[in-house]
Order: sequence, then C-alpha cells, then structure tokens
Amino acid sequence: MTAVKDEAMIGLKIAVLTVSDTRTEDTDRSGQALAERLTRAGHHLAAKCIVPDDVYAMRAIVSTWIADPEVQVILTTGGTGFTGRDSTPEAVSVLLDKRIEGFGELFRQLSWQEIGSSTVQSRCLGGMANDTVVFCLPGSTGACRTAWDGILAEQLDSRHRPCNFANLVIPERGQHGL
Repeated sequence: MTAVKDEAMIGLKIAVLTVSDTRTEDTDRSGQALAERLTRAGHHLAAKCIVPDDVYAMRAIVSTWIADPEVQVILTTGGTGFTGRDSTPEAVSVLLDKRIEGFGELFRQLSWQEIGSSTVQSRCLGGMANDTVVFCLPGSTGACRTAWDGILAEQLDSRHRPCNFANLVIPERGQHGL
C-alpha cells in the first residue's frame, strides 16, 4: 500500500448488511468478520443488521442507508451467487448512480488464487450512490476476508495513494483528498 505516512487516517462510518435466510447474530460469521476488520482498521460501525434474501427488504435497508448522511460506506455480504434466492445484485444495482466495474474484476482475480474457477460464480459488485460507496460481497467468511484484505482495506483508507474511495465520501476532502 502506498500511503502518506505522516497523515492520520480518517475513519469512515460503515454499515454492514448480512443477506441470509438462515443466519442470526450468533451465526453471522461473515458480518462479524467485516465488523471486526473495519473497526480494527480505525473505522466506525454505523449499523449492522441481517435481512432475508428478499429483493425489496434488501433494497429498503440499503436505500435508507444511502440516504443517511451518517453512513458513508455500505458493505453487504451474501446473496451474490446463482441459487434461486441469491438476489443481492438485482436488489442493489438499481440503486447505484455509478458502478465500480473494477471491483468485481479484481475480487475474482484475487479469489481465483484461493478457490480457482469457482470464483466465476461470484456476482459481487461495487458502486456509488448519493456519495455513499457500496460493496456487495459473497457470503462466505473467506470471501469477505479476501475482499477486505485485498481491496477494501486500502480503498477505504484516506491515506492510500494515488486514489481511494474514502476521499470520495469524506465531504471536506474533495475528489481525491488533494
């Protein structure tokens, strides 16, 4: 990571949404892993909840968070595969103003090293909506670790250069924190 060493990182307000028909707070390892990683990195957990894999239930929560000035980043985990109930991309993509095409591409490249060709079944995505960055991750804890450690830790760090998503959601920073 290329970072400005003498600059303090600005912690972001991040909401975590677990999409699952079966998980509870006690069994939600993926959501817990994301919450732990983001707080360890110096960010703030703005909200965390679990929602069934239902397009309209997901869309209601994500759109509420997109409209909330106290949420700068939304991380979802689950519902990005190809089973009948997997519908996170359909729920979230219509809410995005701009897609981050490279996010899914880079995630699958990193994931290839861990799970091989099974990574083609990931429909993870990223985008921007109302000055909020949104990342939809697969539901496995390993996939959440891959996304955080390989992409999100740097891209949500306001010190990362030459650019990062943190500076796009911090109002006083401008486009790239310059």
